[in-house]
Amino acid sequence: MKINISRHQVYILLLFLTLFLFVLIFSFGVLIPEGKEYRTKRIELKKEIIEDNKYKTFHDNTLKKLKDLQSKNRNIITAFDRPFSPKRFEKQHKSHFSSLSIAKVDRVKDVEGFSVYEVNTTSHISSPTNFYDFLDALNKGDWIIGVNFPIKFVRDGEMIKSSFTMKVYSNNRDKNSTASESSAK
Repeated sequence: MKINISRHQVYILLLFLTLFLFVLIFSFGVLIPEGKEYRTKRIELKKEIIEDNKYKTFHDNTLKKLKDLQSKNRNIITAFDRPFSPKRFEKQHKSHFSSLSIAKVDRVKDVEGFSVYEVNTTSHISSPTNFYDFLDALNKGDWIIGVNFPIKFVRDGEMIKSSFTMKVYSNNRDKNSTASESSAK
C-alpha cells in the first residue's frame, strides 16, 4: 500500500498545522488571559458603578436637605451677613421696653469664622412678660444674638430696671465693624 501524497497537499497540511498551532498559541497566550482580565475589570466596573450610584444618591439627598434647611432658615442665614447696628437694634426692640439703651459694642473675639461682639444693655420694663417677649423677638430678629447670664432685675418704683449682656454673632466679612463700634460710643 503506497500512500500517494502530492507536494501541494503537504504544503496545505504544513500550512494547516502552522495556522492551527498559531491559533492555539494565540488563544492560550493572548485571548484567554485578556478575557480573564476583561471579566475582572467588568466586575470592578460594576462595583464602581454601584458605589458611584450610592454616592450620587447620597449627594442628591444631602443637597435636598441643604436646600430644605436653607429655605426654612433663610432668616438665620441672612442674619449672619448683616452688620450689627445699635441704632437699628434700639428702633426694632424699643416697643418691648419703656426705655432701652445700649452702652457699648466691643469686638470680643473671632470664633470659627464669625465675629463676636459684646453689647451691654440696660432697660426699663413694666413686667417680666415684656422681657420674655423681647427674647422671643430676638430669635426672629435681624441678627444672631445670645443673651448672657446673669440678667439683673432691680425694682425701680413701678418699673423694673434690667441690665444684661448680649453677644452678637456675624460673619468675619463684617466691613462695618469699626463703624458700628464708633457709632455705639
